[in-house]
Amino acid sequence: MTQDELKKATAEAALERILPHLEEDMIIGIGTGSTANFFIDALAEHKAKFDGCVASSEASADRLKGHGIPVYDLNSVSSLRFYIDGADEANEHLHLIKGGGAALTREKIVAAVSEEFICIADGSKKVDVLGQFPLPVEVIPMARSYVARELVKLGGDPVYREGVLTDNGNVILDVWNMQITDAVATEDKINQIVGVVTNGLFAARAANVLLLGTEEGVETITV
Repeated sequence: MTQDELKKATAEAALERILPHLEEDMIIGIGTGSTANFFIDALAEHKAKFDGCVASSEASADRLKGHGIPVYDLNSVSSLRFYIDGADEANEHLHLIKGGGAALTREKIVAAVSEEFICIADGSKKVDVLGQFPLPVEVIPMARSYVARELVKLGGDPVYREGVLTDNGNVILDVWNMQITDAVATEDKINQIVGVVTNGLFAARAANVLLLGTEEGVETITV
């Protein structure tokens, strides 16, 4: 199977997981990226069964609207039953690295509001130790150089993602060469740096379920 076929299989498995729980007044959280796009496309066939969605990026909002699915501002929503999104890396504790698409802050906010975070990914994203994929850090533009120096002190090699502005108007530093053995502590340390909006570690609020696409089928991992 190709990587896209694996992604599509996990998206369909996520849809099957939530379909029995959909209600007319339910609002669903939707993430960003290629795997989330497969989920959006599959979800569109069942849009009459729920109210609408909260999207973690403008790109996902546009895709949902293109399918005729209402998109709500999170400020008008008190809670979300489900949040479905992909990941760039995941470990056995369902700690994640996210932010390859530069939507990490909004993704983290939507995840925080959600009762159940279902992560969908192909098998290549499962790792023993997080950090082979560079860790994205969203930074206030004027603090970029200062934050980079502080990240070096933590053992990372930050690289400015040139030409990229987040939906919040901020910049991204991708931190290479970090072996993240304590994801919760590392997430907190980076977030304490002045000028950091947030970083792409989803450990304090990890996924509840990981649906992993493999050649043998979709594996369900929980902790």
